[in-house]
Amino acid sequence: MARIFFYLLIGVLFGITMFKSEAASWFRIYEMFKFQSFHMYGIIGSALTLGIIIVQSIKRFRIKSFYKEDINFIPKTKGVTNYLIGGIIFGLGWALAGACPGPMFTLLGAGFSPILIVIFFSVIGTYLYGVLKDKLPH
Repeated sequence: MARIFFYLLIGVLFGITMFKSEAASWFRIYEMFKFQSFHMYGIIGSALTLGIIIVQSIKRFRIKSFYKEDINFIPKTKGVTNYLIGGIIFGLGWALAGACPGPMFTLLGAGFSPILIVIFFSVIGTYLYGVLKDKLPH
């Protein structure tokens, strides 16, 4: 129960950070897709840089999980087509909805209830991917 509370607290802090940094703002995302502002690129670039540093630190210093287990990174399959098609579909969904998964739940937590429509259809899309996964090029 304490772990669930801990993860919930981390999620709330993440949501507050996203909301206060305006990463969940539709207007900031719109600016990004029109290449009018560096704001979102700075946030994404900072997250990418931090992620690289943390993953390399985990690998180099053999840092263990909260459960005292080894953290293993499974190599991704290489390819261009699968990542290109997946990236285009994700980007189109992001551009149409005005939010990717993190900001969707941040907006819901901030009280923007119309985002429930986007969350509902993203869950349907995820379910459809699971059904069609074996028939798609990977």
